[in-house]
Amino acid sequence: MEKIDVKDKKIMYQLDLDSRQSFRSIGRKVGLSKDIVASRVKKLQEKKILRRFYTRFDNSKLGLSALRLYFKYQYMTPEIKKEIIDHFVNCEYTTLVASIEGSYDLVVLLLVKNLNHIFSFWRKTLIEYGDYFSDRMFSLYEGETVYRKSFLLDEKDDRTMLSTIGVEGESEMDDFDFKILKLLSSDSRIPTIEIAKKLNSTVSRINNRIKKLMKSGIICGYKTLIDFNKLGYKWFKVDIFLREYSKIQQIIQYIEKNPYLHTVDTTLGYADLELEFLLKDVDQLHQIIEDISTKFHKNIRNYSYFRLVESHKYLNLDMEKIER
Repeated sequence: MEKIDVKDKKIMYQLDLDSRQSFRSIGRKVGLSKDIVASRVKKLQEKKILRRFYTRFDNSKLGLSALRLYFKYQYMTPEIKKEIIDHFVNCEYTTLVASIEGSYDLVVLLLVKNLNHIFSFWRKTLIEYGDYFSDRMFSLYEGETVYRKSFLLDEKDDRTMLSTIGVEGESEMDDFDFKILKLLSSDSRIPTIEIAKKLNSTVSRINNRIKKLMKSGIICGYKTLIDFNKLGYKWFKVDIFLREYSKIQQIIQYIEKNPYLHTVDTTLGYADLELEFLLKDVDQLHQIIEDISTKFHKNIRNYSYFRLVESHKYLNLDMEKIER
């Protein structure tokens, strides 16, 4: 586990809020000069704690559908497991492939313009590997609400959400907007002046277009991929099945005060409420589950959980693959 000090944690917290903000702006908030901030960020990148800076888009506003698949193995060997993982990693539609421990063994997220696009891939999957799955589960991934990484701070923050995606339908944008999104997708910190040069435009026009894309909700945040494993945190997911669905908002309002809550997922086809946490260990998870179960014992029918073992593929949206 890598050791970092309070200033590094505050810098990461700010980059998680908005990775596009300047080092000068971050410095004012954490009490350091911009040069010191830049030096610290570079060291965090060298340690691979900060993996990359990326832009979050609302997939639904780009006309994309997300399908999430869970698999439970049977008759498995290490060789077959690697072959199955490689099969999903090499699929052009997958943005997430990860080994998990708990109710299922593998989770895959596919992102497509049209669900018909994946039928041939799915048929091939069943023909080649269907016998190795004792159980499989599908859900449509509609969106998510992402929360601040409050646990990085010594002091309390207000726990307000960072962003919510998947709440509306597709939004309109022209080819120029699309070119801006392509540049921002791979590096959220690309300077506006560089975007203007690449697109033979002006800084003013680029700024106006980016503001429009943010206002429309197509751009819903500038994020930093942080390797929390290096900081001693593990990713856990809790799926809750409700007795009274009408109580879901009440449960969310209660649990969102927890500083370790990372995301609340909105899905169709599996659990009623899906919560993601970044925690030190499974004991911490059990405490959270017990707390929720005790508080809402009349409303929760059942729950399951799993933890991330290894991420084999994790990509932000590749704008090159989106049809215009």
